[in-house]
Amino acid sequence: MILNPKFPLYLPGVKNSSNDNVSIIGANLREDITSLGFFVSSNGGLEIKIQNIYPTKEYASFTDILKKFIEDNQLENVKRLAMAVPGPVINGKSHPARLGWDLDVEEYKRDFKFEKADMLNDLEASAYGMALLEDSDLDPIYTSGHLENGNVTILAPGNGLGEAGYFFDGKYLRPFATEGGHSEFSPRTNVEVEFYQFLNNIYGIVSWENVLSKTGLFNIYRFLRDVKRHPEPEWLADRFSNGNFVEELFKAAVEEDVLICKIALDTFIEFLAREANNLTLKLKATGGLLISGDIPQTIQTYMDKDKFYEKFKISDKMEEMLRNIPIYLIKNSNTGLNGAALYTAYYQD
Repeated sequence: MILNPKFPLYLPGVKNSSNDNVSIIGANLREDITSLGFFVSSNGGLEIKIQNIYPTKEYASFTDILKKFIEDNQLENVKRLAMAVPGPVINGKSHPARLGWDLDVEEYKRDFKFEKADMLNDLEASAYGMALLEDSDLDPIYTSGHLENGNVTILAPGNGLGEAGYFFDGKYLRPFATEGGHSEFSPRTNVEVEFYQFLNNIYGIVSWENVLSKTGLFNIYRFLRDVKRHPEPEWLADRFSNGNFVEELFKAAVEEDVLICKIALDTFIEFLAREANNLTLKLKATGGLLISGDIPQTIQTYMDKDKFYEKFKISDKMEEMLRNIPIYLIKNSNTGLNGAALYTAYYQD
């Protein structure tokens, strides 16, 4: 994997020959699965040699998963570790609520004898991973053909709602994490006020993550079913209980033309456009908007790009700025894993 020139990341270590031919373990920790890869750095890029997936909840700690990966692949003398975690990272430590683990990068560095170890928020890691994408990994929603000069933002609904950005320093893009997914959701229409009240009774504080995530999509669906009384076919309830909710809802909307599922997806996509608008304005992301995450990748073929764009650019005074911002949907699901490895390979303070 080589760096895509459309993403001029600030990676000062690329020019340092001591970072060539370095062995790296990358890890992307998630609530459901944890992905690990064995990488070797070369020519300013990365070559992935091995990639394994482990069911996160079957392990008591990340240490156990890391040991298993090393043993499974008979790895020795790996020089560096890179971790992407679903939560804030402060001074090399994190306690992601979705995992219930206390993570300390210095412990892994000491216990496994790594010469260098880094821990990043998962969406910050994904921001680095975007630099390794090929053009075929980018599905344009609205574009002039390339990212513009300026800040860039990323929105990624999946198990949670990830939000991150790139600061454009005039020459390079510098990724940074946010916890914007936990900012409060606000309704716009009378039906959305009902939806807010429905969620308020469940959560108290209603965050955007309660709306734009796998749980959020289920919240939209059950509001339509339980409050607005849209009928749910009996066979669909059976599918939900035995399968992946997002995938089954998507199939029911596209293949069986089930109305409640179509309304749920339409509502989700409208909320996605609105929060994309919010994030773009807050970061003044004139350089571009990237949409990633499991849900957009699953429902990609359902999304009406023109309708999304029209909803995205609605603003009280900023429509002129918003209408010129390129928007891409990311089709690659390994940006977090690859980006963490890229960071530990070439980022130097």
